[in-house]
Amino acid sequence: MNPDCFATPAIQTRDAIEDIWGPRTPYKDEWPTRVDSAYDEEPDKWVQSACVLCSNGCGLDIGVKDGRVVGVRGRATDRVNKGRLGPKGLTGWKSIHSKDRLMYPMVRKNGRLERVSWDEAMDLIVAKSKELQKHLTNHSIAFYTTGQFFLEEYYALGLVGKAGLHTLHMDGNTRLCTATAAASMRESFGSDGQPGSYADIDYTECLFMVGHNVAATQTVLWARILDRLEGPLPPKLIVVDPRLSETARRGTVHLAPRVGTNLALLNGIQHLLFKNGWINEDYVSKHVVGRDELEKVVADYDPETVEKIAGVPAKQLEEAARIIGTSRSLVSTALQGVYQSNQATASACQINNINLLRGMIGKPGCGILQMNGQPTAQNNREAGCDGEYPGFRNHQNPTHMAELARLWNIDPIQVPHWNEPTHIENLLNYIEDGSVRMFWISGTNPLVSLPDLPRVRRLLTQPGLFVVCQDIYLTETASIADVVLPAAQWGEKTGTFTNADRTVHISHKAVDPPGECKPDLDIFLDYARRMGFRDKDGNDLLPWMTPEEVFEAWKKVSAGRPCDYSGLSYARLTGGSGIQWPCNEQNPQGTERLYADGVFYTDIDVCESFGHDSETGAPYTRQEYESLNPAGRAILKACHYAPPMEEPDGDFPLRLSTGRKVYHFHTRTKTGRTALQKACPEPEVRISAQDAFTAGVADGEMVVVRSRRGAVELTCRVGDIADGQVFIPFHFGYWDSADGRARAANELTVDRWDPISKQPLFKSGAVRIEKLPPPSDGRPHIREQHTAAVHSVTTAKPISSDPEDLSPARRQRQLELWLGETYETTVQLLQIYETLLPSLIHDLEVETGVRVLHRIAGEMRAALEPHVQRYGENRQRGRHKAHVLREALFPPADCKGSPYEVLEALAGLEVYLAHVRTSVAALLPAAQALWDERFVEGVERARKCVGRMEGWVRQQVKVRSPQTLLVPVRREEVGDE
Repeated sequence: MNPDCFATPAIQTRDAIEDIWGPRTPYKDEWPTRVDSAYDEEPDKWVQSACVLCSNGCGLDIGVKDGRVVGVRGRATDRVNKGRLGPKGLTGWKSIHSKDRLMYPMVRKNGRLERVSWDEAMDLIVAKSKELQKHLTNHSIAFYTTGQFFLEEYYALGLVGKAGLHTLHMDGNTRLCTATAAASMRESFGSDGQPGSYADIDYTECLFMVGHNVAATQTVLWARILDRLEGPLPPKLIVVDPRLSETARRGTVHLAPRVGTNLALLNGIQHLLFKNGWINEDYVSKHVVGRDELEKVVADYDPETVEKIAGVPAKQLEEAARIIGTSRSLVSTALQGVYQSNQATASACQINNINLLRGMIGKPGCGILQMNGQPTAQNNREAGCDGEYPGFRNHQNPTHMAELARLWNIDPIQVPHWNEPTHIENLLNYIEDGSVRMFWISGTNPLVSLPDLPRVRRLLTQPGLFVVCQDIYLTETASIADVVLPAAQWGEKTGTFTNADRTVHISHKAVDPPGECKPDLDIFLDYARRMGFRDKDGNDLLPWMTPEEVFEAWKKVSAGRPCDYSGLSYARLTGGSGIQWPCNEQNPQGTERLYADGVFYTDIDVCESFGHDSETGAPYTRQEYESLNPAGRAILKACHYAPPMEEPDGDFPLRLSTGRKVYHFHTRTKTGRTALQKACPEPEVRISAQDAFTAGVADGEMVVVRSRRGAVELTCRVGDIADGQVFIPFHFGYWDSADGRARAANELTVDRWDPISKQPLFKSGAVRIEKLPPPSDGRPHIREQHTAAVHSVTTAKPISSDPEDLSPARRQRQLELWLGETYETTVQLLQIYETLLPSLIHDLEVETGVRVLHRIAGEMRAALEPHVQRYGENRQRGRHKAHVLREALFPPADCKGSPYEVLEALAGLEVYLAHVRTSVAALLPAAQALWDERFVEGVERARKCVGRMEGWVRQQVKVRSPQTLLVPVRREEVGDE
């Protein structure tokens, strides 16, 4: 590694490692400009860009001399930072010179990574892709990407996956940091997209920060807040954080809840808003739905109840609610303390609720910033490269999917819309069961960042999985890959990216990438050409050669959607400040804040999602959404508190939380190769003084932190955290580990996810602290497992797959089995109508109805029969489940046809029909994934047939039940039972 990377710049406006937030410039209304800079030599030229080492998106210029990056300076004209830069911005650029950059492609041969040409590496990836397509379908290939690509790269990769391979298996590490932000905005406002603006901080009377330690995560934004706090009209600051963070130290009120109890606390604040009349009833009545249900739910969360659940004193809660309820303006923010904790989406929605109840959204000083954790997480969501669809489109809306088909010039049925894209937990499950056999990882490091690392290591190092890793360094993940592709990084390529308040920046290429490194966009375009992806007219699906061409194509996809880029261009973004979307003919200068007119993206033809059940996570149907009838109004989401799945107990008495440190970003791929590493060289575990006393440990001692999944050995730091809580930074893995000590926080974390956003609950789970005796030989007590995992890969069999493993003789598709079972349910249903029901029920109305049901069941069988004949019917399991269910629901009996027995028979029929409905429901997305329109039509007809039959049965039950159940009958008619 180049030692220069660890040196501080020769010329700098301040030592940002020592002076993190810089000098104060107090203000009100307009934040003053101050330009920060750091460089080794006076540059020959400055190239416009922005910082990519947190989600703030600070505008900066890259200093270049003799074809080499020599420094950076803040852009004075930029609306985000007004020239300021934080420690990562002023120091992190030096990683571009690290000598351990990946320089050329590598392929694993005889267990070891060896240098190859680009043609050999890409030919292998394409050959593997086509082999899997042939034997296991496109759905055996999956992508897992970063939060740091440019918009153009995301859109190209999204097109590769969704329109080239037509797969739903695409997710990104944005799932780990920002999925809940997107989910909460879809639930409350109908679409992703931050309502607020950083400029709202300049005017607001109250800042409400929930699980958002902005002093560490967005240092320039914290400098802006500090300048307001030092100015003539400082806002009140309410901070929700179990730790006494730098942010919490400045709080007017600091609420320190138990980890995992955010929802109870936020319900308690809303309880007090209702109780004290701090609701903007006029705004709510015109622009919001769900008020009454919310008031009913939060009525249970009085301050005393919240204190019992969350540990926050009632008086503190009341004071926080009073400030929120009486301030004339309010800006609310959230980050990982909400998103990675228990009931994440439900809790984030309560933050939205609070601003909506106060009517404080869409005007200066009033807004919500559901913050992102990474610099281009917003673009990943916009472009549909992870868990969303391009342009914030709704996969349950046929019109939205038809728009994508038209824009991509593919057949509508080929747009993968049969479900939400696959989140990383399910991708891991598919890897475990062997149905995903190729995993393309780009720009991220899951062998450090995913929860329950022992399981992740086991899955990603199994011989049957073909792993492609595209990155700039040999990370922990790249070291176990089968193919490694060297990518260009920031400063070495051109593209655009969007920060957490919707500001779009352009980053121009400043220098050439080293060695054989290629921009990520070029890699994806090369793959698409080699795979031969075509539109329906036979043209290249991804015909572009330059980033600007991709951007122009993206503008057409975004036009008319909430994230409208149609008014932007490379020329408009060059030379001045970043610009906030939507930017179009109606908003040619961009849009400062959303929903200023009180109209939200909740109209049924516009919304990105129909929403979910806040507790179960089950998605609502179009019909359920229509019954809510938001029609452009925001939605108040109510939810009761439920404890985390893994609570402390006698063996593991402490609650674990993980998070960021001010000097590092993600898994330190860049920051760990700069002077920032010296400022924070190792992870530490922080516990309270009481918990340290109980465990018998002192500040500075080495301890073992153990959970049910693993253990790490860290230095203990005491204080500045609530009792019962443990905090460990998540940045540290093993690529630079000197002593082999286990130190990755995710050795400990639970494999649990939020039911709506599917974001991992890193701030969850129980641990204990163990005191260590002084080591006699200096070796660690708890050794890391990554080296063993890498060794297992280097000694594994070659990556070329066993052809026999993919052959039909070894593998069998399950569609035929399910289709056969479903068809048999209809056969049995006809027999039920023909023989069983007439013998069980002697009722003229029922008899007449059963004749109609028999005809409908015949239609259903006719709808499925040609597809059974075409695809086949697997009968290897012998007796069908339909036979078993029929016998259980309609046992032979001496039925007299009494009203009660008629009701029983109808109830049995309802259960059987529910089984049929579920069987048919499973066939629909499978038929769509086959692109078989006739099969889809047949399944849809069958589904409607089942619905008609269920409707008749339910009506019969409703009509008969009151008289049958309420009017007493003679005892001899009931019998001895």
